[in-house]
Formats: sequence, C-alpha cells, structure tokens
Amino acid sequence: MKRHKILNDPVYGFITIPSELIFSIIDHPYFQRLRRIKQLGLTDYVYPGALHTRFHHAIGAMHLMSITLDNLRHKGIEISEEEYEAGLIAILLHDIGHGPFSHALEFSILQNIPHEALSLLVIQLLNKELNNRLDLAIKIFKGEYERKFFNQLVSSQLDIDRLDYLQRDCFFTGVSEGAIGADRIIKMMDIKDDRLVIEEKGIYSIENFLSARRLMYWQVYLHKTTVSAEKMMISLINRAKYLMQNGQNLVTTDELSYFLKGNFTLNDFETKEDSLKNFLALDDFDIWGGIKLWKNHEDYILKNLSRMFLERNLFKINLRNDEFSNSEIEEEKMKLLQKLQIPEHDLSYFFNHGVLSNHAYLNTEQIFILTKKGNIIDVAIAADLPNIKAMSKIVKKHYICHAKNLTL
Repeated sequence: MKRHKILNDPVYGFITIPSELIFSIIDHPYFQRLRRIKQLGLTDYVYPGALHTRFHHAIGAMHLMSITLDNLRHKGIEISEEEYEAGLIAILLHDIGHGPFSHALEFSILQNIPHEALSLLVIQLLNKELNNRLDLAIKIFKGEYERKFFNQLVSSQLDIDRLDYLQRDCFFTGVSEGAIGADRIIKMMDIKDDRLVIEEKGIYSIENFLSARRLMYWQVYLHKTTVSAEKMMISLINRAKYLMQNGQNLVTTDELSYFLKGNFTLNDFETKEDSLKNFLALDDFDIWGGIKLWKNHEDYILKNLSRMFLERNLFKINLRNDEFSNSEIEEEKMKLLQKLQIPEHDLSYFFNHGVLSNHAYLNTEQIFILTKKGNIIDVAIAADLPNIKAMSKIVKKHYICHAKNLTL
C-alpha cells in the first residue's frame, strides 16, 4: 500500500499522501516532469535560492488543501470522502500544464496559450488512463461542480494556490516582506451560502495577505532583472524558431525541435495527440541544453543571446512610472543600433519596451467577510482600511530594456 507515504517539505515539514489514487498521480511521468520546471522561472538570477520547482508547489498546495478541508469539516461543513479526494486532486494538478520557465514561454514556444487550458487537457488525459476516476476533480477544476466553494479554493483571489506560492516563494527567495499568516487565514475560512468567506476576526490577516502579495510582485515576480531575463528568453526562443522555420536544423532535443518548427494553437493541443505528448516531455532542461549547444552557433543573434544567459550578461532595463514617449523609444533604438552595429531588422531581438501592471485586489473577484451578525460583505468595504482600497487600483510601470554589448 502506497497511501500514507510521507514527504518531507522544507516549508511545512512532513506531508502525507492520503490515498492510492493520489500517489499514482504523483508517481506519473506527467507529474514527475514538474520536478524539472522551476517555480519562479529565471528569478534565481536575482535571488539565488529561488530554485524550487512546480513539483514542490503542487505538493504543498495539496497539503494546505487537506488542512483547509479538515478545518471546514470541523466547523460542520459536510464534505464526503469523494469530494475531499477530488479537491486535493484538483489543486494538486492545477499547474500541470505549465511549460518550461513557467509563464515566460507562454508567449514564444506557445501562441498565447494559458497554462490553465493545458492543465485541463492534461487532467483529462490522466482521467482516461485512470478509468475516469478524476471526473469530480475535473468538475471542481472547471467550476462546474454544484458546490462552488470547492472551485474557489482552487482558483480565486484567496485560493490555496496563492497561500502556498506566497509562503514558498518567500521562503526560497528570502524576501521576508512576503510572509503571510496562512495558518490563521485557513482557520478563519468558512462557507456561507455555498461561498468561501473569512470570519470577521481574520480581516487583518487578509489585509496582510494582500499587502504581501503586492510586495512580492514588485520585489520578486516583476523584479526588473527578472523581467529583463524573461524578455531575453523570449527573444532567444523566437530566434531559434525563426531559424528552424527557415531551413536551419538546430541541434536540440526532439521535443523542443517539434515546437520550434511549428506554431501551435490551443486547437492543435485539443486535436493532435502528438502536440500534447511532446509538450508533456518538455521542461527547463530542454531549453538549457539548447542554450549550451547554441553558444557557438554561426548565427550571431542566437550565439549572443545564449552566451548572455550562460554568463549572466542580462539586458539593461530602465523602469519608471511615466510612459516612454515615441521619440524617447526611437532615440534609444538609434543609440543601440549605433552601439551594437547590427542591421535594423535584427534590433527587435536586442531591444524591448512595454508595461508591467500589478493589482493586489480586484473588485471583480471579491473576497468576502462574514460579519459577527452573519452578513457577507466585500473585504474592501468591511475593512474600512485605506490599504485595501489602495490595493484595488492597478499600478503600472513602464520599461525599456536592451542588450549592453555583443560578441560578433
């Protein structure tokens, strides 16, 4: 019997795998692949300890879900064994559709295909292999189960996913400002009218949660050096795709070659079994293997971008609150062309500009507070705290980033 197998997690300590079915999912090659995909992509270029994986996060989220469901049961919420296991499976597999370097390559290897859509396809594929034993987990994941709070625990502004990744990312980056009281938040959770609510006495824990998430975005997830590295990675993959699709045969793994040679849509993944199977064999190591093989390639763009990654010679980035004018952007482009001495049609691989946005709390996806009188109120109204109201505003920062030098 494999149930009750124990894993030792650096954040929570010992985690028990509660059932045979869950163990078989964790043991499956599709899930084991998550060991080879870093949770924070290229953030270790800023925080060297940020080497934890999607595998860590998924297991941790499953653990927090079990604690949450146990707590709700203790408060008198009826949760069957089938619902309990399905809730754990839904959160365990919520990120299984992530590709290499997490979010960065959703816009280069893939054609703007969100990982949630791929996660659903993978869960459905696993369901076939496991004799439809994931039917209820799929309903919860899709938000189609009649008890809506299960989906809120998997995907909402105060879901188990966020409770784990904030604690885990804070732990591995060492950014103490991201610390949240997840234990207290879970203790304060309840269900009212089939909605997830927080007891009124937990309102300050929610304020701290939202504040910590906002800080983590600026200090970690949208750190300017991370943004710079991600833009470089997108440029590198786009160049590799351009070369492969124009007759050059780059040395790389079969799976990466498959995606570099074509442009895939969600429909391809839904209708072509090869697309999903190749994707499920793709991880960070395919990309790093390519980078090491391409560092001496005859194409100067691919060569330079590969060497920049290996030597941590990242794009210089200028981040500010005000939008860059068209004349400023053009001036920066002309300076870079003169400095790098490259053809203008190659500039897009070494120059990038855009906008970053951060919002800690969206009023369209509310967090509800259960008052002592039994009323359900949006946290921004219930708190009457200026911090939460301020965090409802979307903050934008504009950037220009470019290569500092080239090896021609």
